[in-house]
Amino acid sequence: MAAVLEPAQSKEIPAGGAFLFQEVGATRIVTPETLAEDQRLFFKTALQFSREKVLPQAERIEAKDNALLRDLLRQAGELGLLSVDIPEAYGGTGLDKTTSLLLAEAMSLNGSWSVTFGAHTGIGTLPIVWFGNAAQKEKYLPKLATGEWVAAYALTEQGSGSDALGAKTKAVRSPDGKHWILNGSKLYITNAAFADVFVVFAKVDGDKFTGFIVEKDTPGLTVGPEEHKMGIRGSSTCPLYFEDARVPAENLLGEIGKGHKIAFNILNYGRLKLGAGVLGGMKLQLQNALHFTQERKQFGTPIVQFPLSREKLARMAALIHAVESMTYRTAGLVDGRLFGRDKSAPDYEANLLAAVEEYAIESSIMKVHGSESLNALVDDAVQLHGGAGYIEEYPVERAYRDARINRIFEGTNEINRMLIAGMLLKRAVKGDLPLFAMAGNVAEELSRGERPRARGEDALAPQEVAAESAKRLALHGLRVAAETFGTDLEKHQEVLAALSDVVMDAFALDSMVTRTRQAASQGKLDPVRVALTQLYALDAVPRAYDRTRRALCATLQGDALDKELKRLATLDVFTPYNPAELRETVVKALEQANGYPLSQE
Repeated sequence: MAAVLEPAQSKEIPAGGAFLFQEVGATRIVTPETLAEDQRLFFKTALQFSREKVLPQAERIEAKDNALLRDLLRQAGELGLLSVDIPEAYGGTGLDKTTSLLLAEAMSLNGSWSVTFGAHTGIGTLPIVWFGNAAQKEKYLPKLATGEWVAAYALTEQGSGSDALGAKTKAVRSPDGKHWILNGSKLYITNAAFADVFVVFAKVDGDKFTGFIVEKDTPGLTVGPEEHKMGIRGSSTCPLYFEDARVPAENLLGEIGKGHKIAFNILNYGRLKLGAGVLGGMKLQLQNALHFTQERKQFGTPIVQFPLSREKLARMAALIHAVESMTYRTAGLVDGRLFGRDKSAPDYEANLLAAVEEYAIESSIMKVHGSESLNALVDDAVQLHGGAGYIEEYPVERAYRDARINRIFEGTNEINRMLIAGMLLKRAVKGDLPLFAMAGNVAEELSRGERPRARGEDALAPQEVAAESAKRLALHGLRVAAETFGTDLEKHQEVLAALSDVVMDAFALDSMVTRTRQAASQGKLDPVRVALTQLYALDAVPRAYDRTRRALCATLQGDALDKELKRLATLDVFTPYNPAELRETVVKALEQANGYPLSQE
C-alpha cells in the first residue's frame, strides 16, 4: 500500500507551493514514520544490496570497471530494483513514487553507483515509460526492467546545458521516409560506454525539438572516450557523435516538436529524486564520521568528546532530518494525487505527469536543498577526519568529490533558484496560488506590528512561529519585488535567488515541525526530534531574515527601503536556546543508535 494521505483526504491534497499559504500542520504529511510495511521491506532489500554488493566493490567501481557496473545492474534487475517505475504490463512492478524515492535513497551509498543506477532507471527509462507508444514500450521496457539492456539519456551539448532547447543536433527525414538522419554531438552522457539504448534529443528540420530512441549499433553513432572527472569517477561519462546516423522512423519518441515536454518532465522528477538520492550518502557519511571520532584520540581523549566535534555531528543530523522530512512529504503529495487511479487506464501516465509537474516547486527545492545539504555534511565529515579526510584510503575523500556534481545535475542550483520563485509568481499570476492576496494580508499585519502566533503551546511553538514568519518574509519580499520590477523581475536574479532561499527554509521548518508533532507518542514529543528541529531553526531563522533583507536592499532605495526594513523587523524572531544542550541531546542519540537515530530500517 502506498504511503499516501488518507483516502478520505485524497481530493484535498494541497496544490504545489501551497505550504507557503497554509498553517503549519494544516494537513497530515507522509513521513518515514508513516511508511507501509511492504515499503520498508523493499527499502531494506535495496539497502542490503547496496551494502553487500556495491560498497565492497567501491575500488573496482572507482577504477571504471564498466563490466562490473553492468553486472550490478543485472543483479539489481533480478531483485526487481530496476522496475519500480515500469508498468506491470511491460515487465515492471509499477510501484508508488514514495517507494521509488526509497530506492533512490538506498542506492546512494556510493556516488558512482548511484549515478549509474539513477541514469538507467530514471532519465534513461522514464522517457519511454511516459512518452513511448505501445510498440516502443513492448520492445524496450522488459529488457530495461531486468537489466538485460542499459539505458542512457543524451540531452547536453557543448552550447546547451541549462538551456536545453538551444541544442544544435539536427534530424531530417530520409528521402524514403524510413529513417531519421541525425547529425551533431552530445556531451557528458552517463552510462554511454555500455548503454544499449539512448534517449536522444535533436531538432527536426533545424527547429522542432524532438526526442528519439537510438540503439547503440545505429550506423553513424560513435561513442567517444571516457571523461576523467573530479568525482563520480566510476560512472561512465562519454560524448556521443552522430554522423548521418540512421534511426528507424518508428523510433521517434513522442511528437515532433514536443521534446521539451519529455525533457522538462524528466527534469522535474529527477529533481525530486535527487532529494532522496543524497540521503543514503548523508547517513552513511554521518555514521562513518561518528565511528572515526569515537576511535581517533587527541590529547588522550576520543575526539568525539570534544564539543566542536559534537557540534558538527549534531548539525549533520539536523540537515538529514530536514532533507528527509521535505523529500518524503513531497513524494506523498505526488502519490496522493494518484491515489485510487487505475494504473492500467490509458490516461494514467498523463495523470502521473500532471502530479509530478504540480510539485515542480517542491522538486526544485529538493534539488537545491538536498545537494547543498549533502555538500555541507561531507565538508563537516572531512573536517572531523582531519588529515585522514584528505587521503584516498578513507571513503569520505571520495564522498567529498562525488558530492560536488549534485549542484550541477538536473539543472544547476542557480537555475533552480530562479525556478522556485519564478514558478510561485507565475502560478500566482494565473490565479492558481493566492500569493498576492496573502502578501497583502502580510503587509497589513506588518503595518500593525503583528507577528504570527503558534496554534499550540508545546516545545515546538517557537519553531512553528519561525516557519510562519519565514513564509511571511518570502511572501512580502516577492510582492515588493514584483511590484517594483514588474515583468523585468526575472532579470534581477539576486532578488529571486535570495527569496527562494527563504522559501526553502520555510518548507523545511514547516515539514520538520509537522513531522515531529505527527510522530508524538501519546501526546509527548520525542526530545531528539525536537532538538533536531530546533538546531536547524537556529541557523535557518536568521538566514531567512537576512536573505529577505538582502532582497529588499537589491529592490528598493532611500526612504522606501528604510520603510520596508522597519516593517520587516516585526518578523525578526529569535528564541534563545542553549546550543550545547541541543547538541548533546542529538549526539547522545547518534551514539546510542550507532548512526542517524531516525532510520526507517
